[in-house]
Amino acid sequence: MDTESDGTDTAPDDGRALVRRYYDALDEHDYDALEELLSPAFLQRRPDRTFEDRETFVAFMREKRPNPDTSHDLASIVVGDDRVAVRGRVIDDGTTLFEFADFFELESGQIDRLETYSR
Repeated sequence: MDTESDGTDTAPDDGRALVRRYYDALDEHDYDALEELLSPAFLQRRPDRTFEDRETFVAFMREKRPNPDTSHDLASIVVGDDRVAVRGRVIDDGTTLFEFADFFELESGQIDRLETYSR
């Protein structure tokens, strides 16, 4: 839920903007920007694999992403404290490939953890 900042690391509007920049970097293939958004200790868990650090995740997105021509259509963003939840869909040439829910944990203005669920 959107709330006023209670002294945590990231205000709600900052968390929302940070997560939007994450999807923009992926969709625009701006891997330098993507790397800057992620903490060095970044961890992502998703149904098909786990990325244990920022470098491995960025390298995968840059070099091994199964379909790099997709974009993210965000249906909702919910912000609370240092957490952001996003619901959306991945689109390729106007066709929905799958729906997803991403749960971000933020720390010191960067994305520290990401849990991804898809269907």
